[in-house]
Amino acid sequence: MLEYTITLFWDDEASVWIAESQDLPGLILESDSFDTLVERVKKAVPELLEVSGTNHTQVKLHFKAERLAVVA
Repeated sequence: MLEYTITLFWDDEASVWIAESQDLPGLILESDSFDTLVERVKKAVPELLEVSGTNHTQVKLHFKAERLAVVA
């Protein structure tokens, strides 16, 4: 089973969540909703693997989220 780590981080200027992965070149997605972004990543990863010619039957994704908040 293939395993990949996906990092999700909040871009405060653009007001969107961004997903990227060092394990999957070409994976850069964004959404204003965290849950929507996770679903988009789950659909995009098999497509990226197919385009790259990587055989896969099951893929395990590890999602890591980062969001910086400044408080007074």
